[in-house]
Amino acid sequence: MTIVLAVDTATPAVTAGVVRRTPSGVDVLGERVTVDPRAHAEQLTPNVLGALADAGLRMADLGAVVVGCGPGPFTGLRVGMATGAAYGHALGVPVFGVCSLDAIGVDTTGDVLVVTDARRREVYWARYRDGVRVDGPAVNAPADVPADASAVAGSPQHAALFELPRLEVTQPTASGLVRAADWAREPEPLLPLYLRRPDATPPRARP
Repeated sequence: MTIVLAVDTATPAVTAGVVRRTPSGVDVLGERVTVDPRAHAEQLTPNVLGALADAGLRMADLGAVVVGCGPGPFTGLRVGMATGAAYGHALGVPVFGVCSLDAIGVDTTGDVLVVTDARRREVYWARYRDGVRVDGPAVNAPADVPADASAVAGSPQHAALFELPRLEVTQPTASGLVRAADWAREPEPLLPLYLRRPDATPPRARP
């Protein structure tokens, strides 16, 4: 049995949860989610502490951390990944990075397209077959996304751009993050899935 802290800031949902992982599955002991695309840094730590309080546990009880690594906006991803890495370093526990789209797709069955907001009139997307990713992640305009799936999940606003039945799974969950992690392998260094250059770039030097 392992007590896992799961965090994700790849979407407007600032997710933090405490999950008990056992040989038979996962149990969510506490979870806090705040939907605010401009408050990742302000909301993540309070959500972590709130989830721990809901679970009746302390930070020292954690045995691992799982972090959503995107795809997502540069600033949001940086908040979640830096926070998760800091908890892992301070506690001396492993930190597993997962694709945030996988944390949505793992809760689906059949052939499903998962989409989230990439801004610039684009979407981040991946395809899943019975919860396992078979294509992506990638970023494209909605018209350029292969949409020959049986259903679509993820951001409701962007799922509505596809003429497919919509599933209720809309954002990464603590349970999905933990189940999407590859527990059979040693954790690798966290790598953000930006999929494109950040919006802000350093100014060019004048000649």
